[in-house]
Amino acid sequence: MARKKKDDRPPTLKDDLATLTKVNLNTFVVITTLFGYLLGAKYFHGVWLYDGWLLFHTLIGTACTAFGSAAFNQLMEIEEDARMKRTADRPLPARRMIPVNAFGIGWALSAFGIIHLALKVSPASAYLAAIALGVYVFLYTPLKRRSSTNTLLGGVPGAIPPMIGWAAVAQAGGAAGSWADGQSWYLFALLFLWQMPHFVAISWLVREQYEEAGYVMWTNGDVSGKKAAAIAAGFTVVLILLVPLGWWLGYAGVSWLVGGSFVGIIMLWLCFRFSAAGNRKSAQQLFFYTLLYLPLALGLLAIGWKQG
Repeated sequence: MARKKKDDRPPTLKDDLATLTKVNLNTFVVITTLFGYLLGAKYFHGVWLYDGWLLFHTLIGTACTAFGSAAFNQLMEIEEDARMKRTADRPLPARRMIPVNAFGIGWALSAFGIIHLALKVSPASAYLAAIALGVYVFLYTPLKRRSSTNTLLGGVPGAIPPMIGWAAVAQAGGAAGSWADGQSWYLFALLFLWQMPHFVAISWLVREQYEEAGYVMWTNGDVSGKKAAAIAAGFTVVLILLVPLGWWLGYAGVSWLVGGSFVGIIMLWLCFRFSAAGNRKSAQQLFFYTLLYLPLALGLLAIGWKQG
């Protein structure tokens, strides 16, 4: 939701553009793309930064595609956003921006991002970005009104960015790799599984607004929080098991095995606390820890990541 300035003036055009493109949320897209690129550079070339310009073009293309998909998403949810307090002041439901302008912004950003990746980075990176956009806009967004499985589909575009970064460097400078390397899919799995407890915590906190808007979510009607906590715990267990798998496959060393398991166990403990308490405080604690978990896990994985 667009925030008003401290002097209570209405949001500016800059604020509305940032809200339309979900700049804050898509910061995670840029970070995870960067992470995939850096791990690929270390694996294939033995250095953290293989080619600064290649990285720049990768981040620009991926970010623009993500910004464009956010605009399309909000175009398709104007009525639903108007019913929810947390989104009612977005530029489209608040009628500060007309849909045709939002469509033009979304189309221009998405087209530029995908074409830029294809020309300046690699065809594989462009294909992955296009798949992420397509799943987010044409599958996840409409499914939110029909089935709670939308959360699983929504996790796909959120897990693709590190694969884009990996694909960017996988064949650069003669490296013999591709977007489909096992390490790339491992990064996808890590991001996909992390999103599940993260989003379940959010959706439980605003479940009443989601219900009023007509969205079909896992947390609908879950007043006690037991169902949400159980779902979050289930995915967290799989996330924890992913850590020794990466060590066993030789992707990362003992530092990831120990540290990655530890930060995952803390999240599982918070899921159990949420299940026992069933209140907003425990759900918020789980949510905020998921935000902390991601940089901790990525940092630990980077420390233990092995060169090919």
